[in-house]
Amino acid sequence: MSTSYFHDRGISASLDGLSPATPSVGPASRGANALSSRITNVLSASYADLEIRGALETLDARGVKNTAETRRQIRLDVQKEVVQCNGEIVKDFGEVAEQLRRIGSAIKSLNSYCADMRNHIAAANRDTGPVLEEASSLMTQRKQVETKQQILQAFNSHFLVSDEEATVLMSTAEPVNEEFFQVLTRVKKINHDCEVLLGTEDQRLGLEVLEQSSKQLNAAFQKLYRWIQREFKTLDLENPQISASVRRSLRVLAERPTLFQSCLDSFAEARESILSDSFHAALTGSSSEAEHITTKPIEFHAHDPLRYVGDMLAWVHSTTVSEREALENLFISDGDEIKRSIQEGLESEPWLKDEGAEIFDGRKALNRLVSRDLTGVARFLRQRTEQVIQSHDNATLAYKIANLISFYKSTFSRLLGSDSDVLEVFNTLEISAMRQFRANMRDYVAAVQSDLAVPPADLSPPDFLEEALQMLKVLAKSYDTSAAGTDNHSQGFQAVLSEALDPFMGGCVNLQKGLEQPGSAIFAINCLVAAKEALSLYDFAKERVEDMNDIIEEQVAQLVEYQHQYLLHESGLINLVDALSEITELEESLKSIPQLEAFKPDALVAASQQLDEFLPSALIDAAENLKRLRNRKMIQDITEEAAGSFCKDFEFVEAKMITADDLSYDDDKDDEEQEPGLRDLFPRTSGEIRVLLS
Repeated sequence: MSTSYFHDRGISASLDGLSPATPSVGPASRGANALSSRITNVLSASYADLEIRGALETLDARGVKNTAETRRQIRLDVQKEVVQCNGEIVKDFGEVAEQLRRIGSAIKSLNSYCADMRNHIAAANRDTGPVLEEASSLMTQRKQVETKQQILQAFNSHFLVSDEEATVLMSTAEPVNEEFFQVLTRVKKINHDCEVLLGTEDQRLGLEVLEQSSKQLNAAFQKLYRWIQREFKTLDLENPQISASVRRSLRVLAERPTLFQSCLDSFAEARESILSDSFHAALTGSSSEAEHITTKPIEFHAHDPLRYVGDMLAWVHSTTVSEREALENLFISDGDEIKRSIQEGLESEPWLKDEGAEIFDGRKALNRLVSRDLTGVARFLRQRTEQVIQSHDNATLAYKIANLISFYKSTFSRLLGSDSDVLEVFNTLEISAMRQFRANMRDYVAAVQSDLAVPPADLSPPDFLEEALQMLKVLAKSYDTSAAGTDNHSQGFQAVLSEALDPFMGGCVNLQKGLEQPGSAIFAINCLVAAKEALSLYDFAKERVEDMNDIIEEQVAQLVEYQHQYLLHESGLINLVDALSEITELEESLKSIPQLEAFKPDALVAASQQLDEFLPSALIDAAENLKRLRNRKMIQDITEEAAGSFCKDFEFVEAKMITADDLSYDDDKDDEEQEPGLRDLFPRTSGEIRVLLS
């Protein structure tokens, strides 16, 4: 390196014309060339070159002064420094070479070691190969075991119930609380998810889990069933807010329709016993549970039979309303959820399903349960009410009780539905009361008929009819204030009329048969008007009143005819009317009128005198015939109508006489020679008759 370094420097010096080996051409030319060369170098040098600038800065840093000595020694100094630097470099490179030799030895040693290591590794690989393969197999197996363990844990956490949870679910010592329902929900989900396991090739696991979960569910529902029964026994319905836990338990128990129905049956039996005891206590003041009765017993203050029955019915109605309100939340608020639960239960137990039957109706179920709760009360009510009905022979009382029962029957029908079993008791009691009413009425009628003799002298309604009408008014008022008056309207009262009115009207008809006119018609009208007045206040008797009006009109027509005939006979006009009955409108027949016996002068004059004597007191005398008729206006109307018919008969006779006079008048004779006409002998006119009879 030093050789090349100095070689390079030598070449550089020869280029600068400073090399001593440069051949001389001549002193003059050498000097000129050297100077020219220097000048050229100087002129051609670029002072902007970094190397020149660096050389100048180095000279400046050394503090070299531009003197001749310095210029002569500078090359030597530089070369000396270059030699020294080259020597140091050679020395440094020698050290590097030594280090490289050491490195080479180390590398060679390392290569030897590596070769040995590779040999050892190869031998180790040959020895550990089977072990690694076994380890790899074990790792694979471990992963498989971990996967199975995860599956097992997932299976256990989903399909298996812990012992603590099983205790909460099945042990009767544990309470039925939120934890119980959570575990029950989980077990139901396990039971449902077993379908997935049954869908695999190996169904053994699914069958085992399904069997286990089914046992747990059955035990849980049995526990829930017994718990609800205990709660029902201590449930306070006086403050009728069934707790949410009981409602939720019933909703869950509905998934087992058999247990659900059995639970309701037990509850109904318990409530039946409680309500029966309460009813007995309300009646007598004594209770099987030795409770203190704050209110006065019904039997102690209800001395009137009707009030006694009414108080019993009012107590039953009040109790029914309270019972229904207390149990309403049980079925109405959760009715849809209970229906869904029962639907699920029927799907799991299809043999219990009744085709075509409604699954569950909360309101109907409520009504049926309340009806069953009242079974014992209804039995007591029936016994006590029948005792009251059979122990009294008062027909009015029996009918009032029947109407009272009918009123409560319609009330209970709206409260519990038309198919309630309680209504059968009301139907039986109503029938019994009506049977007793009819029996009492028939006994009364039989007693009255034995006393019938003759009608009263004034032809007024007989006493038995007056009494019957007073009773009928009471019955009609009772019917009108009861629900029967609005339910069946007129049809419901027909049975009463047939028992309480028709027999007495029949007795009046029998009395009428022994009377002559006008007494017969007057007696009939008096009786009918009295009965009509008793019934006319009630719309449900409108049909019977209309029938009576028709009969009254028939009797009035008979009286009008009687008065008409009386006026004809008393006035003497009857002879003229009868004589003209065979006269026709033919001229020959009309001309023969003067030849009739009644129209001969003496007879006609006598008839005219009789008429004149009759007319002044005709209406008074005619009204005297009807004086026993109790309706004064009817007397006037009948007499006026008869007088009107009499006037028409007189107009008929007058017209015939005028026609006969006109036909018999001879124009060839003087008036003095004419014989007196019919109108001359019978001068009264129809206008005068109407004035006198108005």
